[in-house]
Amino acid sequence: MTWQKLAAKILISAAILVGLSAVTLYRAQSREAAIAAEFPPEGQFLTVNGAQVHAYVTGQGPDLILIHGASGNARDMTVALAADLEQSYRVIAFDRPGLGWSDPIPDQSLRSQALHLSDAAAQLNVHDPIIVGQSYGGSVTLAWALFAPLKPRALVLISAPSLPWPGPLDIFYRLTDSGIGAALIPPLASAFTPDSYLDATIAAIFAPDPVPPGYAQAIAAKLTMRSNTLRANFEQVNKLRPEIVAQEPLYPQLTLPIELIHGSADTIVPLVIHSKPLSERLPNAHLTVIEDAGHMPHYSHRDETLAAIEHAAQRSGLRPSPQSP
Repeated sequence: MTWQKLAAKILISAAILVGLSAVTLYRAQSREAAIAAEFPPEGQFLTVNGAQVHAYVTGQGPDLILIHGASGNARDMTVALAADLEQSYRVIAFDRPGLGWSDPIPDQSLRSQALHLSDAAAQLNVHDPIIVGQSYGGSVTLAWALFAPLKPRALVLISAPSLPWPGPLDIFYRLTDSGIGAALIPPLASAFTPDSYLDATIAAIFAPDPVPPGYAQAIAAKLTMRSNTLRANFEQVNKLRPEIVAQEPLYPQLTLPIELIHGSADTIVPLVIHSKPLSERLPNAHLTVIEDAGHMPHYSHRDETLAAIEHAAQRSGLRPSPQSP
């Protein structure tokens, strides 16, 4: 092969790659603009260390903070719980850094997220909050109680990863745990992932419980499919296990009331690896196991979830106990 033919092949290959990149970028940007227009912010914005934090605030009473899980936003918590909780509490639901409408922050660790949201809560004059965290949000809730200066009165952990688990993460997360993967996969996923894949993913997260009708639309699930959101989510989840390993030895410091609620059929965050052993280690932790429930009991078993929150409020003294006059 002559050098002219080789050079021509290289130029053609480069042109194809540039063209594919341009198509991917255009399609991703178009889809993301449509998603942002369809699901605008519902709350208010706070500025913490130069970064925007989106907060939804409703109700009156003792402060109660809701922290959502991975691949989500504040609506996942507010749609499930806010209408009931706002009758008795001032409810503050945050988009975690990099997700929903909150800006990413340079350090996406559990501790940094907890400190960042704690600073946002301080701007809202939050005092002695109950903090309710679901899934990954429960891990952030534990970090908040351990490290943040704004101390909670009680914690409620819903299907929360709290202890190290065996085995690797899903292959899709592992592929993004590199500079090349983190750069390439988010725009490709944003540009070309069909809605059917999102629906299948949601069904797997809820299993064996059914997905509530209209769930994806109600919680603005497509917000997760923006490139920057995907990138932040991948980074957070890939770092979760080593951060849990570092955080675990500090759990004996947590002497405040802790309510754990977990489905026995949860395959995303298994009960026997997380909430059950944690409840056995901490005398102040009370575990509610929901038989045959999956990863989303705040939807599939809302009454039990609300009861756990009420129990945390009673144990912390923020709400009267049934024995009180």
